Amino acid sequence: MGMSYLILAGGIMLASWLVSSTLKNKFEFYSKLHLQNGMSGAEIAEKMLADNGIRDVRVISTPGQLTDHYNPVDKTVNLSEAVYNQRNAAAAAVAAHECGHAVQHAVGYQWLTMRSQLVPIVNVASNYMQWILLAGILMIRTFPQLLLIGIIIFAATTLFSIVTLPVEYDASNRALAWLENKRMLTREEQAGAKDALTWAARTYVVAALGSIATLLYYISIYNNRR
Repeated sequence: MGMSYLILAGGIMLASWLVSSTLKNKFEFYSKLHLQNGMSGAEIAEKMLADNGIRDVRVISTPGQLTDHYNPVDKTVNLSEAVYNQRNAAAAAVAAHECGHAVQHAVGYQWLTMRSQLVPIVNVASNYMQWILLAGILMIRTFPQLLLIGIIIFAATTLFSIVTLPVEYDASNRALAWLENKRMLTREEQAGAKDALTWAARTYVVAALGSIATLLYYISIYNNRR
């Protein structure tokens, strides 16, 4: 299992690098595809929220790159400075995607609700998980229960990665459907937005596969402790 896991982990790392690299290139390319409607990412987001009858969510700018997210606690769509201000297909895709999460929240989308419930658990687990797993492996013969505890904690983070998949894909589908139905983009811009979101979603697929593979590795260590 050790060599098999190294090969699998190497493959997943390579896939992660390829997807991330492709995603970066896609967004750079579609950032040069300026919208004919002249709307910024912030304006796209505000219109999508309004069209879905959502009046209690604010669209705000947040510092940094790739910091775009929806916060269900304070009901804010947080767009990175570039997405907030720019007027291109990449910004439109990201802005609409984050609003897709706001729509999920408004309609009570069950996968988003489940992910939100897992967030506190994952936040706590991430602080101690690696130390528990390391100690569990070192003490596998004398105190195997410690590794089992680490596996259970890691399983929670793996579940979070799996639950994230339908949440992200659904948000993208909602975004693309709205952009198309409201004729917000030209055919070329729509295709660019779809391509960008497709590659963004694949990063979550690779992350989930990596988490599953790592979980199985720790389980194998525990099962083979004798």
